[in-house]
Amino acid sequence: MKKSSIFGIIIIAIAIAVVISTYSSSSTYGTFADAKQTDSELHIVGHLNKQKELYYDATKDANYFSFYMKDNKGQECKVVFSGTKPQDFERSEQIVLTGQMRGSEFHASKILMKCPSKYTEDKLDVTEVSAKKSASL
Repeated sequence: MKKSSIFGIIIIAIAIAVVISTYSSSSTYGTFADAKQTDSELHIVGHLNKQKELYYDATKDANYFSFYMKDNKGQECKVVFSGTKPQDFERSEQIVLTGQMRGSEFHASKILMKCPSKYTEDKLDVTEVSAKKSASL
């Protein structure tokens, strides 16, 4: 075999190994019940339970934030995040957590929030504006 053929085969083998390792280490979506049954990292989608307290005291520990969240199946769990409280967290419509269960608490390594859009609150009707503009001319 030529050296270029051997080099090409080695490059292809490395590419296949990278793709397989990427898929095997990626986390999946689940619920708190799924997180209790597995040791791997999961994404959990849900919403904040606003009736229960949020705990964040930057003077005591700036890297401890806890709250209660309900997943899409309605199961509630205490969530502990090792980081600062995200801005406008209380206004979020939906939360996506990445992490795993430790005992009865879900320890999140990442928090993604879907916040209400600031552009949908004050929508203007374009036809109404153009009618007022032409009436004033």
